[in-house]
Amino acid sequence: MKKLTLSLVALMFLGAISFAHGKAARTFTGEIMDSACAKVGNHDAGYKMSNTSTPKDCTLACVKTGAKLVLYDSTKKIAYELDDQEKPKDFAGQKAKVIGTYNSATKRIHVEKVEAAS
Repeated sequence: MKKLTLSLVALMFLGAISFAHGKAARTFTGEIMDSACAKVGNHDAGYKMSNTSTPKDCTLACVKTGAKLVLYDSTKKIAYELDDQEKPKDFAGQKAKVIGTYNSATKRIHVEKVEAAS
């Protein structure tokens, strides 16, 4: 009985340590954009191809043709893949903050929340 109790305490301790070392959520800021336009850093070609005139319309039109929603950071010129394609839709073509954890192995943000950037 003593060994069982000691084993359970040890497991709880190890679990607490693992949880403490888990990845904390971060805030990433940029524009919710489609992956095709993010490759070049703007919507110029997308406007012509999709016959649209706003970043939102261009982004949504490109997503309909198979592109993915990404968060494009123009200062770093990086497009972050987003694991959730529904939460960011309301912010298509807009500056936004994505709160989540970044997985460097998949190069993707696990989206917890999306909100308008100020």
